[in-house]
Amino acid sequence: MSSTPYVVLVEPRNPLNIGAAARALSNFGFPELRLVNPYRVSVDEARSAVGAEAILLNAREFTSVGDAVADCTLVAGTTSGSNRHLAIPHIRLESAISDHIKPHQGQVAILFGSEKFGLSNEDLGHCHLTIGIPSRPEHRSINLGQAVAVTLYELIRDPAAKIAQAAAPKPAEAVEVERVAALMTEASLESGFFHEPTTESSILKLNQLVRRLGLTTADAIYFAGMFRQILWKMRNPK
Repeated sequence: MSSTPYVVLVEPRNPLNIGAAARALSNFGFPELRLVNPYRVSVDEARSAVGAEAILLNAREFTSVGDAVADCTLVAGTTSGSNRHLAIPHIRLESAISDHIKPHQGQVAILFGSEKFGLSNEDLGHCHLTIGIPSRPEHRSINLGQAVAVTLYELIRDPAAKIAQAAAPKPAEAVEVERVAALMTEASLESGFFHEPTTESSILKLNQLVRRLGLTTADAIYFAGMFRQILWKMRNPK
């Protein structure tokens, strides 16, 4: 894509849906929302509670779909396609994005219709293609906010990408492990946990156990502090 697609909501009325759409734009990094004849009360209500206020505050409003997409070279409308005889291609979401939207070198707009009626035939007259989000034939209609989120996720989805992992914790050095083992041994001896004649073998087992734990530096510091405190308490009873 040569530029980030615009999301165009046509005559949205539900503030929850408007808010959910705005949050989806914010979540997935799409800065521009365009609104065509939105219900004013709903937009104002969504602005006060959405959690993505900047998207709505900067949203551009238009009185017609034609004006909203006038600067675009590819317009895609979302629709189930049911009970319509469309003269333009109706393409499954992932194929529409991979084969048409992502390769396109001009400005793209993606239209989402009103909650009640979807996109009208007149709205679709501005589209080069329509997008169908896969859903059960028995329940094709998808909530507006969800439709925006699913579409934008598919736009940014990269099968090869991996979630950034936190840096692996630093393994404890041998001297740190030895310190923990020594403190645990000392506490075990003073508490009477070890009993003759097995004291020597018990100490060996404890040292082996500590090494099997695979302690990190942070773990070693934590355990060393814990057993120092235990020893201090045993030596300084109230």
